[in-house]
Amino acid sequence: MKNLYELAGELPQNAWKTLVRRSKHVVKIRPRQRPPNVKQQVVEAREFEDIRLVKEHVAEFRYRPVKCKRDYRVVVVWKELDIYRGQKKLFDDARRFFYITNDEEKSAEEIVFDANARCNQENLLAELKGGVRSLTAPVDNLLSNWACMAMASLAWSLKAWAALMLPETGRWRKTHREEKRKLLRMDFSTFRAAMMNVPSQILSAGRRIVYRLLAWNPWQHVFFRLLDQLARPLRC
Repeated sequence: MKNLYELAGELPQNAWKTLVRRSKHVVKIRPRQRPPNVKQQVVEAREFEDIRLVKEHVAEFRYRPVKCKRDYRVVVVWKELDIYRGQKKLFDDARRFFYITNDEEKSAEEIVFDANARCNQENLLAELKGGVRSLTAPVDNLLSNWACMAMASLAWSLKAWAALMLPETGRWRKTHREEKRKLLRMDFSTFRAAMMNVPSQILSAGRRIVYRLLAWNPWQHVFFRLLDQLARPLRC
């Protein structure tokens, strides 16, 4: 949006701060030698256009969208870039990224980091489209397609609820918390294979129904913990 670029360009020099990215992981033992960057070598050898990040700056300003009744906080990231072709530098470039938010407490850096961590939402859309297939629109009218989307999305919600219901108590609390996190982030096809498509034998004997699982998988102990949790009375 041209007006946002103009507002960012009118900010004083002292409004900008250097954005320092968080380290992706902490080295627990000793750092290993990085393998050669084969992709970069191919880019340089074939003289593809290469955009390299030099530095990032962050600032913020107030902005009111056209149809809104209040001002919002806008955080802008200014990226200084170098454009290369092969091993030759062509020119300098700059790009700006804008994040609009109603969060007035977090710092500008935290707003940027939270927005960059939005991949979970992108994964959610991917699972709704390819996992439970709620966005396929298989019928001939808008209302029926909406109902199909709502019913199929409920399967994904049930998976999330199942993970959130798992307890994290006892001496294995740390292990249970990690299993809960993995189940919550698990794609639907893996969840279906681990927790739903379990071959079993159903027997009726002595006025009771017996379920015998005929195969084992690494998530079976989590499956039984979930059954124990579901057997307990719900708390409102």
